[in-house]
Amino acid sequence: MRARRRATRGPLTPSGLPRWLLLPAGLGALLVLLPVAAMFLQVSWSDLPSLLTSESAVDALLLSLRTAASATALCLLLGVPLAAVLAQARFRGVGLLRGLVLLPLVLPPVVGGIALLTVFGRQGLLGGALEVLGMQIAYSTVAVVLAQTFVSLPFLVVTVETALRDLDRQMIEAAVMDGAGRTMVLRAVALPLILPSLVSGVILAFARSLGEFGATIAFAGSLQGVTRTLPLEIYLQRETDPQAAVALSLLLVLAALLVIGLAGSRRGRP
Repeated sequence: MRARRRATRGPLTPSGLPRWLLLPAGLGALLVLLPVAAMFLQVSWSDLPSLLTSESAVDALLLSLRTAASATALCLLLGVPLAAVLAQARFRGVGLLRGLVLLPLVLPPVVGGIALLTVFGRQGLLGGALEVLGMQIAYSTVAVVLAQTFVSLPFLVVTVETALRDLDRQMIEAAVMDGAGRTMVLRAVALPLILPSLVSGVILAFARSLGEFGATIAFAGSLQGVTRTLPLEIYLQRETDPQAAVALSLLLVLAALLVIGLAGSRRGRP
């Protein structure tokens, strides 16, 4: 009977966990929740509307939304084919390729910004050719989009590649036996089956783009209305108006909570 009860609870169910785990688990939760709660307590709620609607704050918010949406679209356009190749490729070196694609996940973002400068900057690998064509990428709004894409792309690639690897092979083989070509299999079978994971990857990429700071300030600079996104505006306000910095930070926290809620609702669906 006792053995049956243990089997029902299982070693990983909450009722089966050792009690001593609750202390570090609680401290870990506090480490994340306490700073967020402190911001809610310290913000001047009466001044919140004026703090959030200042010209620089509105410019930064609108720019962040525009560039994050553009970066997410770019991630979708480039990331899905890249994930499909990584999921299906069997050539030597595919592991190295996957590691390089995922490098921005562990790389300090400011290093990513400097790496982008070595390619698109005036003295960079492609800078001279782009300048001949009358194009300047660094320190422009395009640079913001590229920086956000650089740091966000791995989130979408990992999500989509994992979903493609877990696809039901029998359904793919059945489509092939019915005469479907490779493009038709990808478009009509594989992508609809991984749609929930694809949506989760898009949400994660948008959230990462919205919060990007290091690569953006290194590659695009901070010019109001052109390259100064909301995280950069928060950093500047921290030096001159801490209350405005807290208010804008809360705005990003609420956006992050919304994204987490959307991603969670997607995972909860069958």
